[in-house]
Amino acid sequence: MAYIAVAVGIFLLIKGGDWLMRAAVALSLRFSIPKIVIGMTVVSLATSAPELIVSIQSALSGHPDLALGNVVGSNIANLGFVLAIIVMISPIEVTQSFYKTDWPMMILASLLLYIFLVFDKKLVAFEGTVLFILLLCFMVYLIKFQERAILDETLEEDEILVISKTITYFLLGGFSLWLGSETLIKGAVSLAENLGVSERVISVTIVSVGTSIPELSASIIAIINKEKAISMGNLIGSNIFNILAVMGITSIIHPVEIQDPGLLRNDIWWMLGISFLILPLVFFPKRDKLGLIHGLVLITLYSIFIFPLFM
Repeated sequence: MAYIAVAVGIFLLIKGGDWLMRAAVALSLRFSIPKIVIGMTVVSLATSAPELIVSIQSALSGHPDLALGNVVGSNIANLGFVLAIIVMISPIEVTQSFYKTDWPMMILASLLLYIFLVFDKKLVAFEGTVLFILLLCFMVYLIKFQERAILDETLEEDEILVISKTITYFLLGGFSLWLGSETLIKGAVSLAENLGVSERVISVTIVSVGTSIPELSASIIAIINKEKAISMGNLIGSNIFNILAVMGITSIIHPVEIQDPGLLRNDIWWMLGISFLILPLVFFPKRDKLGLIHGLVLITLYSIFIFPLFM
């Protein structure tokens, strides 16, 4: 039953995230927000909605390791699993925004999370507020100062949803995310007990991969539609949102205290390491491009991270 609950919960989270993303993008297009900004903000926020709901529900229900492990594991999965699959499917050209804003902000957010946790092993409301304010500043910067010269052509008018359908998607997405998070959390706790592992192990593996599926599907669709700016921006943006929005909002609502020391001793170091590694990877063997070799390196590292957790 635990496996079924986890599968149903992940399915509902995926559908809820998809419906929410459709509504959010449609609303953004009505205000003529550029595609690269949509990728770094709206799509990233929508695809991070499963992590947000799961983390808030986990913290409120007394499972803080699920809340934090979900974010840390999702950030590792986004780069080591999702990005790996994407670049093995089709090479990605790295734009200047990666060097100027995306990667530096991801590293800053990751380091801030580590600093806040390393001293007292918990994230409180003040620290969450700092993270969330940084997110707001980042969003304002993107919307106001992102160069429009690098943007793709705008979408056709008939791709913009009518208001009634947009509202319907918002409502369906919100309900599915809530129900999916409830189901997934209960299933994850039961699965951890059945397998004899900690909630942290389940959260940084099964739960995090499940909540990262929206990023994978959104990026694959972007690749198919030749919207590679959105694809890369979505992945980096989701990692930023996972820390600044998900952990920021969650800790404002309820303190998140580490129970399993493995989160600080192992998992968060993997998150920092793979985040730092992305920068030198874009220089070798060919600058400004991620392809098959990089994908193989990332998926190998992700496997090295995952398998020892169950041994």
